[in-house]
Amino acid sequence: MRVIWLNRAEMSMRRTEAYILQEFGEIARKRFMQEVEEVSYLLEKMPELGHLEPLLAEYKQGYRCIVINRLNKLIYYIRDNQILIAAFWDCRREPKKLVTDIT
Repeated sequence: MRVIWLNRAEMSMRRTEAYILQEFGEIARKRFMQEVEEVSYLLEKMPELGHLEPLLAEYKQGYRCIVINRLNKLIYYIRDNQILIAAFWDCRREPKKLVTDIT
């Protein structure tokens, strides 16, 4: 399977990357990006690794999530032999906002 980042998710991840670089430096940025790449690789091999996202359970896409570095999570779904990353979510945000951001 192939991982595809939707624009909104990629932009959110890049904003987080820029923030980490600015606040914590290049080493922290590299570590963060390595974690994102590792999770993407794992999803290619095991697409159902993440659990179903309870806040999005009513939607037919079957949204799943997987946590990265305790503060962020990838929200994704599987379609046509592709893993589509729908959101890069900061877990410190209001959980119900996730539903409005994705739908």
